[in-house]
Amino acid sequence: MEKLQYISQGFTKAEQELNIRKTLDNGIKWIQVRWKNAPENEFIRLCEISKKLCADNQSVCIINDDVQIAKDIDADGVHLGLKDTSIEISRQILGKNKIIGGTANSISDVLQRMNESCDYIGLGPLRFTSTKEQLSPILGFEGYKKIIQTLKEKSLEIPKIFAIGGVVLEDIQFLQQIGIYGVAVSGQITNQPSITKEFKTVLQ
Repeated sequence: MEKLQYISQGFTKAEQELNIRKTLDNGIKWIQVRWKNAPENEFIRLCEISKKLCADNQSVCIINDDVQIAKDIDADGVHLGLKDTSIEISRQILGKNKIIGGTANSISDVLQRMNESCDYIGLGPLRFTSTKEQLSPILGFEGYKKIIQTLKEKSLEIPKIFAIGGVVLEDIQFLQQIGIYGVAVSGQITNQPSITKEFKTVLQ
């Protein structure tokens, strides 16, 4: 599984599509299409375009929140918030070969996600981020440390956890030392797509 996810950004379909194209041109191999409060028909169209662009670049295309759209366009999977469709129902809709990721913000969320057998966990936020409207309590590096420590104390296998929420390039070494698998990045890569190569180098 790729260690770098790009979470798409933009207020219009054109902005979103441009940002997705730029990141693919710079070597991103995993895109989560996320466009909150979008008109539904435009979001569907964006997802269709993104799926094709990702396929052309041998990249993974995940849809944020919407299991039905993910199924309809045959995306590679879906990322689900804690209040979205359950992982169990999503698995029934999408089948066992699609990727299903789940959001978590605390150790109890992480344990829930592990029980639900999602493929990866998006754990955060690391710090304040303006791309999320209803931000959960900020974890910081200490929050990640405590969660990984608790899993170790319970002798549980550490799942594939992606840090999310205001993550920048300089954070990666700290996060990897803690035991975090990968990162989901939006702002820094949207603003500077060429930095993708540096992210990939550090994550290897």
